[in-house]
Amino acid sequence: MNLKAYLRSRQKEVDHALDRYLPKANTKPATLHRAMRYSLFAGGKRLRPILCLAAAEACGGKIKDALPFACALECIHTYSLVHDDLPRGRPTCHKVFGDGIAVLAGDALLTIAFEIVSTAKPTPRYDMSILLREIAVAAGSQKLIAGQVADLEAEGRNVKRDQLRYIHKNKTAAILSTSVRLGAMSANAEARKLRAVTRFGHGLGLAFQVIDDILDVTQSSEILGKSAGKDIAAKKATYPSVIGLEKSRAEARRLTRQAHNALSVFRSGEAKPLHCLANYLLEREY
Repeated sequence: MNLKAYLRSRQKEVDHALDRYLPKANTKPATLHRAMRYSLFAGGKRLRPILCLAAAEACGGKIKDALPFACALECIHTYSLVHDDLPRGRPTCHKVFGDGIAVLAGDALLTIAFEIVSTAKPTPRYDMSILLREIAVAAGSQKLIAGQVADLEAEGRNVKRDQLRYIHKNKTAAILSTSVRLGAMSANAEARKLRAVTRFGHGLGLAFQVIDDILDVTQSSEILGKSAGKDIAAKKATYPSVIGLEKSRAEARRLTRQAHNALSVFRSGEAKPLHCLANYLLEREY
């Protein structure tokens, strides 16, 4: 498949849907809505929503049914970036709008994610309470936020591999795994396919963060679109700092194979976009 064309097409669909879901920039309070849009439309790759849509397709679902979940996940991802203050190729929300507005913009992006999910169409297997709980748990104090807390507490310390895995499993893999799970749920996926995409998302999410750690020490800021070397500067726990660069690359390949193998329950071609996305993320340079 032409992955570049696929990614462009899906990015466009997600961007159009996000534009519809978010209040316009001049809606009161305009400063807040400008800040939300500034961060949400900062040129992100839309990886999480694209994975959500690809999982829906693999399970025989429709893009339009998965779009609310895809957009909600991107809002949650962006909120986490706003609060983490990560540069994305241009001045951060905090620097443009000030700390107070940036924090409130992050709060509002998290909140609107649940509003967007509430517009989705439940399926026979997955009612609205299941769908809302899925996204709430992934973004909550025992998953995404747990990983962020562990990441902060690990700075400047000697971290063991199992502690590092805990950080990556929660800070990154939880939302990526939930992306494919919600896509599958939007398609009313049977239990074995939901289990398969869950394992896929887990392996892919861990591999994604290992690659992120590698790129932080091997690429320039210009290529990454954010500050290279920031993990070293912040004395963060990363795979290269714990097990070395070559072993990190081997671990990323192992986790990606694990993700591919998880999809064996699908018939030939059904999960091709998911396979292609896994390879793309392993081989990416930014």
